[in-house]
Amino acid sequence: MKVAVFSTKAYDRKFICQANAESGHELTFFEPRLNAHPAPLADGFEVVCAFVNDQLDAQVLELLKAQGTELIVLRSAGFNHVNLRKAAELEITVARVPAYSPHAVAEHALALILTLNRKTHRAYNRVREANFSLDGLLGFDLQGKTVGVIGTGKIGSIFARIMHALGCRVVASDPYPDTSLHGIVDYLSLDEVYRVSDIISLHCPLIPATEHMIDEAALEKMKPGIMLINTGRGRLVDTRAVIGGLKSRKIGYLGLDVYEEEGDLFFDDLSQEIITDDVFMRLLTFPNVLITSHQGFFTEEALRAIADTTIANIDAYATGQGTLHRVSVENVT
Repeated sequence: MKVAVFSTKAYDRKFICQANAESGHELTFFEPRLNAHPAPLADGFEVVCAFVNDQLDAQVLELLKAQGTELIVLRSAGFNHVNLRKAAELEITVARVPAYSPHAVAEHALALILTLNRKTHRAYNRVREANFSLDGLLGFDLQGKTVGVIGTGKIGSIFARIMHALGCRVVASDPYPDTSLHGIVDYLSLDEVYRVSDIISLHCPLIPATEHMIDEAALEKMKPGIMLINTGRGRLVDTRAVIGGLKSRKIGYLGLDVYEEEGDLFFDDLSQEIITDDVFMRLLTFPNVLITSHQGFFTEEALRAIADTTIANIDAYATGQGTLHRVSVENVT
Protein backbone atom coordinates (compact mmCIF):
# COMPACT_ATOMS: atom_id res chain seq x y z
CA MET A 1 0.00 0.00 0.00
CA LYS A 2 1.06 3.62 -0.54
CA VAL A 3 1.76 5.19 2.84
CA ALA A 4 2.31 8.89 3.63
CA VAL A 5 4.20 9.17 6.92
CA PHE A 6 3.96 12.59 8.58
CA SER A 7 5.92 14.22 11.43
CA THR A 8 8.98 12.14 10.71
CA LYS A 9 12.51 12.49 11.99
CA ALA A 10 15.55 10.42 11.09
CA TYR A 11 14.89 8.01 13.95
CA ASP A 12 11.31 7.41 12.72
CA ARG A 13 12.53 6.57 9.22
CA LYS A 14 15.11 4.13 10.56
CA PHE A 15 12.72 2.02 12.60
CA ILE A 16 9.75 2.20 10.22
CA CYS A 17 11.89 1.16 7.25
CA GLN A 18 13.29 -1.75 9.25
CA ALA A 19 9.77 -2.86 10.20
CA ASN A 20 8.62 -2.56 6.58
CA ALA A 21 11.49 -4.61 5.11
CA GLU A 22 9.38 -7.74 4.61
CA SER A 23 5.99 -6.09 4.06
CA GLY A 24 7.19 -3.89 1.21
CA HIS A 25 4.71 -1.05 1.51
CA GLU A 26 5.54 2.08 -0.49
CA LEU A 27 6.58 4.58 2.16
CA THR A 28 6.96 8.32 1.62
CA PHE A 29 8.18 10.38 4.55
CA PHE A 30 7.13 13.96 5.22
CA GLU A 31 8.71 16.03 7.98
CA PRO A 32 5.85 18.55 8.47
CA ARG A 33 3.13 17.95 11.00
CA LEU A 34 -0.15 16.96 9.42
CA ASN A 35 -2.83 19.63 9.34
CA ALA A 36 -4.92 21.29 6.63
CA HIS A 37 -1.90 22.96 4.98
CA PRO A 38 0.35 19.93 4.26
CA ALA A 39 -2.61 17.54 3.83
CA PRO A 40 -2.41 17.80 -0.01
CA LEU A 41 0.96 16.02 0.22
CA ALA A 42 -1.03 12.85 0.93
CA ASP A 43 -2.90 13.01 -2.38
CA GLY A 44 -3.13 9.51 -3.85
CA PHE A 45 -1.94 7.72 -0.71
CA GLU A 46 -4.22 4.99 0.60
CA VAL A 47 -2.69 5.16 4.08
CA VAL A 48 -1.72 8.13 6.22
CA CYS A 49 0.58 7.51 9.19
CA ALA A 50 0.33 10.19 11.90
CA PHE A 51 1.97 11.05 15.20
CA VAL A 52 0.69 12.58 18.45
CA ASN A 53 0.75 16.24 17.46
CA ASP A 54 -0.70 15.80 13.98
CA GLN A 55 -4.12 17.40 13.57
CA LEU A 56 -6.80 15.05 12.28
CA ASP A 57 -9.90 17.17 12.68
CA ALA A 58 -12.98 17.12 10.47
CA GLN A 59 -11.46 19.43 7.85
CA VAL A 60 -8.28 17.38 7.50
CA LEU A 61 -10.19 14.09 7.38
CA GLU A 62 -12.43 15.40 4.61
CA LEU A 63 -9.37 16.47 2.62
CA LEU A 64 -7.73 13.08 3.10
CA LYS A 65 -10.87 11.20 2.11
CA ALA A 66 -11.23 13.26 -1.07
CA GLN A 67 -7.63 12.37 -1.92
CA GLY A 68 -8.17 8.64 -1.54
CA THR A 69 -7.12 7.89 2.05
CA GLU A 70 -8.73 4.72 3.44
CA LEU A 71 -6.67 4.06 6.55
CA ILE A 72 -5.04 6.23 9.21
CA VAL A 73 -2.45 4.50 11.35
CA LEU A 74 -1.37 6.32 14.50
CA ARG A 75 2.16 5.92 15.84
CA SER A 76 0.77 6.40 19.34
CA ALA A 77 -1.52 4.88 21.90
CA GLY A 78 -3.46 8.13 22.34
CA PHE A 79 -6.06 9.15 19.78
CA ASN A 80 -7.47 12.39 21.20
CA HIS A 81 -6.08 14.27 18.16
CA VAL A 82 -8.43 12.41 15.81
CA ASN A 83 -12.09 13.27 15.19
CA LEU A 84 -13.27 9.66 15.36
CA ARG A 85 -16.88 10.48 14.66
CA LYS A 86 -15.94 12.23 11.44
CA ALA A 87 -13.65 9.36 10.48
CA ALA A 88 -16.51 6.91 10.95
CA GLU A 89 -18.84 9.10 8.91
CA LEU A 90 -16.27 9.18 6.09
CA GLU A 91 -15.61 5.44 6.43
CA ILE A 92 -11.94 5.98 7.17
CA THR A 93 -10.46 3.25 9.35
CA VAL A 94 -8.30 4.45 12.24
CA ALA A 95 -5.79 2.18 13.98
CA ARG A 96 -3.29 2.82 16.76
CA VAL A 97 -0.43 1.29 18.74
CA PRO A 98 -2.18 0.26 21.97
CA ALA A 99 1.09 -0.47 23.77
CA TYR A 100 4.75 -0.14 22.85
CA SER A 101 6.99 0.05 25.90
CA PRO A 102 5.05 1.00 29.00
CA HIS A 103 8.30 0.59 30.93
CA ALA A 104 9.79 3.50 28.98
CA VAL A 105 7.17 6.00 30.11
CA ALA A 106 6.96 4.66 33.66
CA GLU A 107 10.73 4.86 34.03
CA HIS A 108 10.73 8.42 32.66
CA ALA A 109 8.19 9.41 35.31
CA LEU A 110 10.61 8.06 37.92
CA ALA A 111 13.44 10.02 36.28
CA LEU A 112 11.44 13.23 36.64
CA ILE A 113 10.75 12.47 40.30
CA LEU A 114 14.38 11.73 41.14
CA THR A 115 15.69 14.74 39.22
CA LEU A 116 13.23 17.16 40.82
CA ASN A 117 13.83 15.73 44.28
CA ARG A 118 17.64 15.46 44.26
CA LYS A 119 18.11 18.36 41.79
CA THR A 120 20.67 16.44 39.76
CA HIS A 121 20.18 18.75 36.76
CA ARG A 122 21.22 21.75 38.84
CA ALA A 123 24.08 19.84 40.49
CA TYR A 124 25.42 18.79 37.08
CA ASN A 125 25.56 22.39 35.87
CA ARG A 126 27.17 23.58 39.11
CA VAL A 127 29.97 21.03 39.04
CA ARG A 128 30.80 21.87 35.42
CA GLU A 129 31.38 25.44 36.65
CA ALA A 130 33.50 24.21 39.59
CA ASN A 131 30.73 25.10 42.06
CA PHE A 132 30.66 22.28 44.59
CA SER A 133 28.26 23.90 47.05
CA LEU A 134 25.33 21.82 48.28
CA ASP A 135 23.16 24.82 49.18
CA GLY A 136 19.77 24.56 47.49
CA LEU A 137 20.15 20.88 46.59
CA LEU A 138 18.40 19.39 49.63
CA GLY A 139 16.07 16.52 48.78
CA PHE A 140 14.01 13.95 50.69
CA ASP A 141 13.89 10.18 51.03
CA LEU A 142 11.33 8.57 48.74
CA GLN A 143 11.09 5.63 51.11
CA GLY A 144 7.95 5.97 53.21
CA LYS A 145 6.32 8.63 51.04
CA THR A 146 2.81 8.19 49.63
CA VAL A 147 2.64 8.14 45.84
CA GLY A 148 -0.72 8.62 44.12
CA VAL A 149 -1.18 7.05 40.70
CA ILE A 150 -4.05 8.34 38.57
CA GLY A 151 -4.76 5.60 36.07
CA THR A 152 -3.40 2.07 36.47
CA GLY A 153 -3.37 0.84 32.91
CA LYS A 154 -0.20 -0.69 31.46
CA ILE A 155 2.00 2.32 32.23
CA GLY A 156 0.43 3.25 35.54
CA SER A 157 0.61 -0.29 36.90
CA ILE A 158 4.32 -0.57 36.05
CA PHE A 159 4.95 2.82 37.64
CA ALA A 160 3.08 1.70 40.76
CA ARG A 161 5.27 -1.41 41.03
CA ILE A 162 8.43 0.70 40.65
CA MET A 163 7.41 3.07 43.43
CA HIS A 164 6.35 0.19 45.67
CA ALA A 165 9.78 -1.40 45.16
CA LEU A 166 11.37 1.88 46.33
CA GLY A 167 9.53 1.59 49.64
CA CYS A 168 6.69 4.00 48.94
CA ARG A 169 3.09 3.56 49.93
CA VAL A 170 1.20 3.52 46.63
CA VAL A 171 -2.42 4.63 46.34
CA ALA A 172 -4.37 4.86 43.12
CA SER A 173 -7.58 5.92 41.46
CA ASP A 174 -8.95 4.11 38.43
CA PRO A 175 -12.53 3.16 37.45
CA TYR A 176 -11.18 -0.28 36.50
CA PRO A 177 -8.76 -1.42 39.25
CA ASP A 178 -5.96 -3.79 38.28
CA THR A 179 -6.46 -6.88 40.44
CA SER A 180 -2.82 -7.92 39.88
CA LEU A 181 -1.79 -4.95 42.03
CA HIS A 182 -3.40 -6.45 45.14
CA GLY A 183 -0.99 -5.97 48.04
CA ILE A 184 0.91 -3.29 46.14
CA VAL A 185 -1.68 -0.56 45.63
CA ASP A 186 -4.51 0.75 47.80
CA TYR A 187 -7.35 1.95 45.57
CA LEU A 188 -9.04 5.08 46.88
CA SER A 189 -11.41 7.71 45.57
CA LEU A 190 -9.79 10.42 43.45
CA ASP A 191 -10.34 13.02 46.17
CA GLU A 192 -8.72 10.76 48.75
CA VAL A 193 -5.70 10.19 46.50
CA TYR A 194 -5.37 13.96 46.21
CA ARG A 195 -5.61 14.34 49.99
CA VAL A 196 -3.06 11.75 51.15
CA SER A 197 -0.37 11.79 48.43
CA ASP A 198 3.05 13.39 48.65
CA ILE A 199 3.62 12.72 44.94
CA ILE A 200 0.93 12.41 42.25
CA SER A 201 1.66 10.94 38.83
CA LEU A 202 -0.83 11.05 35.95
CA HIS A 203 -1.18 7.97 33.73
CA CYS A 204 -4.76 8.20 32.51
CA PRO A 205 -6.00 8.77 28.95
CA LEU A 206 -7.25 12.14 27.76
CA ILE A 207 -11.00 11.88 27.37
CA PRO A 208 -13.70 14.50 28.07
CA ALA A 209 -13.96 13.35 31.69
CA THR A 210 -10.23 13.80 32.36
CA GLU A 211 -9.53 17.02 30.45
CA HIS A 212 -8.12 19.60 32.90
CA MET A 213 -8.70 17.21 35.79
CA ILE A 214 -5.84 18.97 37.57
CA ASP A 215 -7.44 22.37 38.05
CA GLU A 216 -7.74 24.85 40.92
CA ALA A 217 -10.33 22.69 42.70
CA ALA A 218 -8.14 19.58 42.49
CA LEU A 219 -5.07 21.46 43.71
CA GLU A 220 -7.00 22.73 46.73
CA LYS A 221 -7.48 19.12 47.86
CA MET A 222 -3.74 18.30 47.75
CA LYS A 223 -1.07 18.61 50.41
CA PRO A 224 0.99 21.80 50.47
CA GLY A 225 4.24 21.20 48.55
CA ILE A 226 2.82 18.37 46.41
CA MET A 227 5.03 16.93 43.68
CA LEU A 228 2.98 16.66 40.48
CA ILE A 229 4.18 14.54 37.53
CA ASN A 230 2.52 14.32 34.11
CA THR A 231 3.79 11.91 31.46
CA GLY A 232 0.30 11.26 30.09
CA ARG A 233 -1.38 13.94 28.00
CA GLY A 234 -0.87 17.67 28.28
CA ARG A 235 -4.52 18.62 28.62
CA LEU A 236 -4.93 16.55 31.76
CA VAL A 237 -3.49 19.64 33.44
CA ASP A 238 -4.88 23.16 33.44
CA THR A 239 -1.56 24.95 33.02
CA ARG A 240 -2.78 28.33 34.24
CA ALA A 241 -4.13 26.72 37.42
CA VAL A 242 -0.82 24.96 37.94
CA ILE A 243 1.07 28.24 37.56
CA GLY A 244 -1.18 29.62 40.29
CA GLY A 245 -0.33 26.59 42.42
CA LEU A 246 3.37 27.16 41.90
CA LYS A 247 3.08 30.83 42.85
CA SER A 248 1.15 30.00 46.02
CA ARG A 249 3.62 27.17 46.80
CA LYS A 250 0.82 24.61 46.90
CA ILE A 251 2.89 22.81 44.25
CA GLY A 252 6.41 22.19 45.50
CA TYR A 253 7.66 20.32 42.44
CA LEU A 254 6.32 20.02 38.89
CA GLY A 255 7.56 17.53 36.31
CA LEU A 256 6.04 17.59 32.82
CA ASP A 257 6.86 15.48 29.79
CA VAL A 258 3.75 16.81 28.03
CA TYR A 259 2.17 20.23 27.69
CA GLU A 260 -1.32 21.11 26.55
CA GLU A 261 -0.10 23.42 23.76
CA GLU A 262 2.96 21.37 22.85
CA GLY A 263 2.02 20.99 19.17
CA ASP A 264 3.84 24.18 18.20
CA LEU A 265 6.88 23.43 20.35
CA PHE A 266 7.90 19.84 20.93
CA PHE A 267 10.02 17.64 18.63
CA ASP A 268 11.62 20.62 16.83
CA ASP A 269 14.78 22.64 17.44
CA LEU A 270 13.53 26.15 18.23
CA SER A 271 16.72 27.33 19.92
CA GLN A 272 17.13 30.15 17.39
CA GLU A 273 13.46 31.16 17.51
CA ILE A 274 11.38 33.44 19.71
CA ILE A 275 8.92 31.38 21.76
CA THR A 276 5.61 33.24 21.72
CA ASP A 277 3.77 30.94 24.14
CA ASP A 278 3.75 33.15 27.24
CA VAL A 279 2.21 30.46 29.45
CA PHE A 280 4.95 27.96 28.61
CA MET A 281 7.67 30.57 29.10
CA ARG A 282 6.19 31.43 32.50
CA LEU A 283 6.55 27.79 33.53
CA LEU A 284 10.24 27.92 32.68
CA THR A 285 10.83 30.72 35.20
CA PHE A 286 10.17 28.47 38.20
CA PRO A 287 13.23 26.74 39.69
CA ASN A 288 11.10 23.79 40.87
CA VAL A 289 9.73 22.96 37.40
CA LEU A 290 11.29 20.35 35.12
CA ILE A 291 10.00 19.98 31.56
CA THR A 292 11.07 17.43 28.96
CA SER A 293 9.77 17.50 25.40
CA HIS A 294 7.55 14.41 25.24
CA GLN A 295 10.48 12.01 25.38
CA GLY A 296 8.99 9.49 27.79
CA PHE A 297 8.40 7.03 24.94
CA PHE A 298 11.84 7.61 23.42
CA THR A 299 13.72 4.34 23.84
CA GLU A 300 14.99 1.93 21.22
CA GLU A 301 12.58 -0.74 22.42
CA ALA A 302 9.60 1.61 22.21
CA LEU A 303 10.44 2.96 18.75
CA ARG A 304 10.89 -0.56 17.43
CA ALA A 305 7.58 -1.68 18.91
CA ILE A 306 5.76 1.38 17.54
CA ALA A 307 7.13 0.77 14.05
CA ASP A 308 6.40 -2.97 14.16
CA THR A 309 2.79 -2.47 15.27
CA THR A 310 2.23 0.35 12.77
CA ILE A 311 3.35 -1.82 9.84
CA ALA A 312 1.40 -4.78 11.25
CA ASN A 313 -1.75 -2.62 11.29
CA ILE A 314 -1.25 -1.78 7.62
CA ASP A 315 -0.62 -5.46 6.83
CA ALA A 316 -3.80 -6.50 8.65
CA TYR A 317 -5.88 -3.90 6.81
CA ALA A 318 -4.41 -4.87 3.43
CA THR A 319 -4.72 -8.65 3.84
CA GLY A 320 -7.61 -9.07 6.27
CA GLN A 321 -5.32 -11.25 8.37
CA GLY A 322 -3.64 -10.54 11.69
CA THR A 323 -4.66 -7.99 14.29
CA LEU A 324 -5.84 -4.53 13.32
CA HIS A 325 -5.82 -2.31 16.41
CA ARG A 326 -8.84 -0.32 15.32
CA VAL A 327 -10.03 2.78 17.14
CA SER A 328 -13.72 3.66 16.93
CA VAL A 329 -16.14 6.19 18.36
CA GLU A 330 -16.95 3.67 21.08
CA ASN A 331 -13.47 4.38 22.49
CA VAL A 332 -14.55 7.94 23.32
CA THR A 333 -16.40 8.21 26.63
